[in-house]
Amino acid sequence: MEKKWEDLSLDEKQEEMFRGWLSPQGVKFASPQAEKSYKERVTRIKDAIQLKKVPDRVPVVLAVGFFPAFYSGLTPREVMYDYDKLYMAWKKYVLDFEPDAHIGCFVPGPGRLFDILDYKLYAWPGHGTAPSTSYQCLEGEYVKADEYDDLIHDPSGFFRSVYLPRIFGALEPFKQFTPLTDILEIVFVGGNILPYGLPDVQAAVGTLLQAGSEALKWGGVLGAFDKEMMEAGFPNFFGGATKAPFDTIGDTLRGTRGIMLDIYRQPDKLLEALEAVTPLMIKMGVSSSKRSGNPIVFIPLHKGADGFLSDEQYKTFYWPTFRKVLMGLINEGCVPFSYVEGGYNSRLEIIKDLPKGKAMWAFDLTDMTKAKEILGGSACIGGNMPIALLSIGTPQEVKDYAKKLIDTVGKDGGYMMINGAVIDEAKPENIKAMIDFTKEYGVYRK
Repeated sequence: MEKKWEDLSLDEKQEEMFRGWLSPQGVKFASPQAEKSYKERVTRIKDAIQLKKVPDRVPVVLAVGFFPAFYSGLTPREVMYDYDKLYMAWKKYVLDFEPDAHIGCFVPGPGRLFDILDYKLYAWPGHGTAPSTSYQCLEGEYVKADEYDDLIHDPSGFFRSVYLPRIFGALEPFKQFTPLTDILEIVFVGGNILPYGLPDVQAAVGTLLQAGSEALKWGGVLGAFDKEMMEAGFPNFFGGATKAPFDTIGDTLRGTRGIMLDIYRQPDKLLEALEAVTPLMIKMGVSSSKRSGNPIVFIPLHKGADGFLSDEQYKTFYWPTFRKVLMGLINEGCVPFSYVEGGYNSRLEIIKDLPKGKAMWAFDLTDMTKAKEILGGSACIGGNMPIALLSIGTPQEVKDYAKKLIDTVGKDGGYMMINGAVIDEAKPENIKAMIDFTKEYGVYRK
């Protein structure tokens, strides 16, 4: 008798998720060789994550921002507004460099959609930053210090009626909405639906529908790109995404200043809010991963780096709810891929508290020998290829650095070659050196 999902072990759940990634539904591979290459690449990544001692070689994956645009002679603004150019540039990058996996072409984002909604949380190419540069977060206290209770007690309602009207100028009329939970019996219906009849609200709804059409057009390009790359033998590395609760609140709700003040002024309320958003972050990662059929869930880490929080603050405010998110993903067969920006040397002993072979950490400035020593027996690690070296170094210097990583932390498996931070501008010859050298030198001897 077949087991129910909830009765499966962690190993069985993960294997089931990987099985779906290895044999994607509805994909017609371009050739038998493309299918073979696809399965080899996914298996190579799977073996590294599961700490297999004798995989064939070190996997190599690139986390790219606007690099494919620059490589094709395009500006960031062009690929944000012309989806045909976006598709072409990212396809050229994947086929020319042949990494073991790509990360899709979602990073540029749909510029026209941001225009339609009057997005205020970011400046982007040609709209606050130069057309030839990336985007920039415009931090602010989009959630006020005295609004935690509203966020905690009704997160969805708070986002709809408070947060979204603050970060999207076109949705400002939504602040007139009452909580959906007020619509109970017959006498409560009319008054609570009334705001939808107001002219400014109806105009905002119309703008939202227009934005939805633009999002659908952009999403169609992303889906078509992933499908073509898959059929050519290249898997998308990411199946979903989520965030650590502390970063969820500190990045774009309270902002850096706000959350740091809260640590001292209202720590109990902050802890309560972190607990409130934790199940939302778990659901976000699990649902996106299961929709895609790919177990790897991307988690960019920002505010837990060395020097940002003391060890005690990290243990109190960051790690407890972040670990709950990681375990929530692992319990559903997903593989959390934590992309650690900055250094994490003082956190290594803390974050090793996870089941073996169920998570992956990609590091930027962390001591990789120390990371291997502490985490090597429990989790796959990757990263540390400096983007500065890829930007201004020579191919030989890149090869030398890659050799050092493979020799020290790549031995015995459990390592992926990944750049330490997202790449926008870099020398193509250095990117090629990183990928080709890893394929040639990173072979395991059986």
